[in-house]
Amino acid sequence: MEQNIKFPVVNMSKLNGEERDQTMALINDACENWGFFEIVNHGLPHDLMDNVEKMTKEHYKKSMEQKFNDMLKSKGLEKLETEVEDVDWESTFYLRHLPQSNLYDIPDMSDEYRTLMKDFGKRLENLAEDLLDLLCENLGLEKGYLKKVFHGTKGPTFGTKVSNYPPCPKPEMIKGLRAHTDAGGIILLFQDDKVSGLQLLKDGDWIDVPPLNHSIVINLGDQLEVITNGKYKSVMHRVVTQKEGNRMSIASFYNPGSDAEISPASSLASKETKYPSFVFDDYMKLYAGVKFQPKEPRFEAMKNATAVTELNPTAAVETF
Repeated sequence: MEQNIKFPVVNMSKLNGEERDQTMALINDACENWGFFEIVNHGLPHDLMDNVEKMTKEHYKKSMEQKFNDMLKSKGLEKLETEVEDVDWESTFYLRHLPQSNLYDIPDMSDEYRTLMKDFGKRLENLAEDLLDLLCENLGLEKGYLKKVFHGTKGPTFGTKVSNYPPCPKPEMIKGLRAHTDAGGIILLFQDDKVSGLQLLKDGDWIDVPPLNHSIVINLGDQLEVITNGKYKSVMHRVVTQKEGNRMSIASFYNPGSDAEISPASSLASKETKYPSFVFDDYMKLYAGVKFQPKEPRFEAMKNATAVTELNPTAAVETF
């Protein structure tokens, strides 16, 4: 694995000073050439992040660990004698924030944990919208353009996938999460700063996304690739398992509303426009069956609705 490439880390505090232009250029380069970047000094209080990590790990031990072990037994995965390609080594639950919250429907969450995740989710929602405006600035789009496109008639869809990746006795036999691109808009990840595992595919090599204390990892989904007419890219990424350590991952997805109409922005379109126009919910219905397959056939299929049935469904996915 090639690791001598410097992963883009953006100090958001520099947006308010003399280094704004360089910082915006770094964000633009990351969106064009990586599909990922990591932000620090982003405004989220460190004590809040520490508390989210503490309570998420406590919730896993109390309410999720036994369920994960039971899943391993039910699928015969305790020994991992052969390579497994259709199951992920992860324990997850999903929180929906928008358009309607399910926070109070999730079993076994303490009131304190619910309140904490509600606050954390709202702060991430605001940060996502600020980031979208930075992308608009770099793209030459009017401020608020991406937020308006994502809004549809019902507002955006926003949800959080809370995951734990427990220690795995044979990491070479199974992935924590199989390689895929994300279907939606912009993703904000609060990941474990001690246990690594997230990797992205760049120029044919799998590159580690470095775990940095109190950072948020940003990656772009398929919708931003379409809207920017391919100027920005969604990128394949995966989670590899580790023999030691339980890796926490809290990924929040700021996506278009279900009826949002997605198409390349007119100012970024060209005669060689290769990307389709579609309603977001239609794309998600396709993605739910082919998450772990390449994105390009999905884009082609959306150009011709009848072609959707030609892709073989292999996976289900939470669409919030």
